[in-house]
Amino acid sequence: MSFFIQAIGFGLVTAAVLALAGVGLTLQFGVTNYANFAYGDMMTLGVYLTWVFFAIAHLTFVLALLLALVCMAAICVATAEVIMRPFVLRGSPPLILLIVTFGVSLILNSIILAIWGAGSEAFQLPGTQPLDLGPFLLTPLQLLIIGTSVAAMFVVHLLLTRTSMGKRMRAVSDNRELARVSGISPTPVIRATWALTGVLATLGGVALAVDASQFSPGLGEGFLFAIFAVVILGGVGKPYGAMLGALVVGVVTEVIGLWIPQYKLDVAFVVLIVVLLFRPEGLIRSAGKA
Repeated sequence: MSFFIQAIGFGLVTAAVLALAGVGLTLQFGVTNYANFAYGDMMTLGVYLTWVFFAIAHLTFVLALLLALVCMAAICVATAEVIMRPFVLRGSPPLILLIVTFGVSLILNSIILAIWGAGSEAFQLPGTQPLDLGPFLLTPLQLLIIGTSVAAMFVVHLLLTRTSMGKRMRAVSDNRELARVSGISPTPVIRATWALTGVLATLGGVALAVDASQFSPGLGEGFLFAIFAVVILGGVGKPYGAMLGALVVGVVTEVIGLWIPQYKLDVAFVVLIVVLLFRPEGLIRSAGKA
């Protein structure tokens, strides 16, 4: 029983990582209406930028992360404007846009390999000794990941419900043409969404790298199926559904990992298939998109 309880604790950490990454991906999909298969490599690039500012420029970890967030927000907006926007204006079908994001993924992965190589790196951070927290055994870094995720989800909630940009995001996500007729220009909303995507992708990637103790160029790409499982389980374009989906997938993968640890992430792929077969609209059927 103790191993089962411990797995639930680790599942909460995994769920925190998945929530950060999943909400970013589902918001972007909800506003732009196309899937982004470069998202995993965007996560990885955010991790490497944070590592450069932290380990090479010798900034504090918080300042390094903040600079990486700004850089990735700018990179994601530039990607949307320079690469994706011409195809969108041309009226390209979703399949073409999907293929373009695959191309962006290859470009980002090649850039990462060319600059940093294929080896593994790590954040040398304190707080790796586990703490006895009742039934759970978690490190201070894992608790920080959970706290950061909860805080980020609260900020996203405030953004969507209390700010004019958040309300415009929801309007564009629900019906772009109606939003346009109502006087809402989709272009600045899409740019803001891509910037937020870059921020959440970086937070999710850094949280994943810290939890895994090391990272390599395949970090985000290997985690991408789990993120898509979260997005589809919660309902595509539904950030609150992604939060719930992250909790389910995170706990399930860690609990199943007690018996088949080498196939832990493959469980997320099984969840993805089952949801697509029996409930493609996601867990939160009645909830609107972003």
